[in-house]
Amino acid sequence: MSKSQTQFDTGILIRRSLFFLILIILTLGNLFTLFRGLNSPQAMDQAQIAREIARGNGFTTKFIRPIAYEQAKEHQQRTVPFVGFQDTYHSPLNPLLNAAVLKLIGADDAKQWKMGENEMVFPLDRVIATVSTLCFLMAIGVSYLLISRVFDPKIAGVTAILMLLCETFWNYALSGLPQMLMLLLFSCALYFVYRAVEDASEGRIPFAPAIIAGVFFTLLALTHYLTVWIALGYIIFAGIALRPRGVVGATVLVTLLLAMVFVMIRNAGISGTPFGTAFLNLYNGIGGGNEDFVMRTNNLDLPPLIGGGILSSIVRTTLLQTTNIIPFLGGIIVAPLFLLSLMHPFRRPSIANFRWAILIMFAVSALGLSIYGVSTEKLDPNQTHLLFAPIMTAYGLAFLSILWSKLPAVTSVPMLQNVHHIAIIVICGLPLLIGLPMKVRIGMDRKDRGGIPHWPPYYAPALNLGLSNWLTDKQICFSDQPWAVAWYADRMSIWIPPSRTEFAEIESIAADLETPIAGILISPSSHGSGNTSEIAAKYKDFTSLVLDGRVFLATYPPGLSIYDKDQKIQEITRRYPYRATLVGMDMVYYSDRALRTAGEAE
Repeated sequence: MSKSQTQFDTGILIRRSLFFLILIILTLGNLFTLFRGLNSPQAMDQAQIAREIARGNGFTTKFIRPIAYEQAKEHQQRTVPFVGFQDTYHSPLNPLLNAAVLKLIGADDAKQWKMGENEMVFPLDRVIATVSTLCFLMAIGVSYLLISRVFDPKIAGVTAILMLLCETFWNYALSGLPQMLMLLLFSCALYFVYRAVEDASEGRIPFAPAIIAGVFFTLLALTHYLTVWIALGYIIFAGIALRPRGVVGATVLVTLLLAMVFVMIRNAGISGTPFGTAFLNLYNGIGGGNEDFVMRTNNLDLPPLIGGGILSSIVRTTLLQTTNIIPFLGGIIVAPLFLLSLMHPFRRPSIANFRWAILIMFAVSALGLSIYGVSTEKLDPNQTHLLFAPIMTAYGLAFLSILWSKLPAVTSVPMLQNVHHIAIIVICGLPLLIGLPMKVRIGMDRKDRGGIPHWPPYYAPALNLGLSNWLTDKQICFSDQPWAVAWYADRMSIWIPPSRTEFAEIESIAADLETPIAGILISPSSHGSGNTSEIAAKYKDFTSLVLDGRVFLATYPPGLSIYDKDQKIQEITRRYPYRATLVGMDMVYYSDRALRTAGEAE
């Protein structure tokens, strides 16, 4: 072996060893020292559904959306029990994956996973985040294999480093949301799409890889319903570009429909509509962004989705996606250069043709988001653009590298050939690297005190050690964070409705079913969600209840209580007169009986 070859092999070994060392450090650090628990309502909701599946209760939920209950009651023409209530909001695959892991570790038995007195982070939060993180790490590996095949190991390596140092990827991985499972499935699908494009470019019939890609797109659609739009983009591309034309696309479409039809039949049997409660996600988009309000009402006479503002809503969301394209692609600045690479005549037909597949899928997905809605929130559950970030980054890097290599300075000084890669890695990794020292210092400082919860608004010990002891399995509480009650306290919880009339209706049904309402939990999820006018618009009749703790603190001492002075809800406050603090006056439980253990949870 030549000296240069030995040096080359040594250089590769050192770089790869360094990459895996950083990967291990970031993974262990984020899952242990820096981990603060789950912080997404949808993630907690899916996690508690997964636990019910692990217990053998099927796809049931302890988080009751009033509109979902009303759908089931109206369709089934009977009073539906709250115990074992069937969920029709979430896609099934991520809860099923988490359920398998929870069953494997014995998490179906809540007593074995009770929090310790000094614990601040719920142990099962780390389990859910670990599953998501492992999907992320596997997605990096699949993306490396794909990009190495499309371009070369250098571009694949840089893309893998950018993924590893991307703060947005880590935020989603640790949130428990299904985005990392989606990223893994999408990366696998793209790998076989490219294999099919290669076969087509070389004159072969690409039926096998094209169908395998379709299977992965079907699994992706079962992980998040919005990714059906991505699958439709692939079907359009397959129908145009892959031989035998029309056959591949039709086969993938049939595969997708066969998988979805079982979900739709189940949803229709429960809610009367094949799309279940998930259909109401449209209120985040063309419905004006008021999905939360719709979910909290039990009035099926909902505002019309198709109104005069539908076109302006779609245009507004489209502009939002355009102006925030870099954040939506994980903050990787070279990813949007993919769009410029469309104008470059790549020599290999497979590379040139593959980008059109990506473009069609991305465009159709963007159209879906314009209809269903997406926001610039840190952890938007509808974020699907992130899935395209690795492959778009690869094309952006390839395009930039071609331009860089033609610069006279780079041609004359070979040492400058990789400077642009280094600069991109540093710029894209800065958000993660700058905040890391402070996070490590805080994490190490709080390690002996049980960690740092995501407070506000979530404080797992108060629910797991406090509220769970005040409610039985047959009792229910209203809450402004019912997903957290269902997950941490393992108790049934109903999203607090906007009106006292709806509250009373649900309360009466619960009493008739012998699963009575025992109290109301108020947390920063409501009183910390905006200014006073925004809270009043959202919580309507219960505004005084939501703001009671805030007013008490503002007037302390002696502390003024307003919830029992509001004429609108006086009957309700008389039924729940006992106030127990869980986290000072920031998290308060209004009970129908005196709680002797209230002081233990303060």
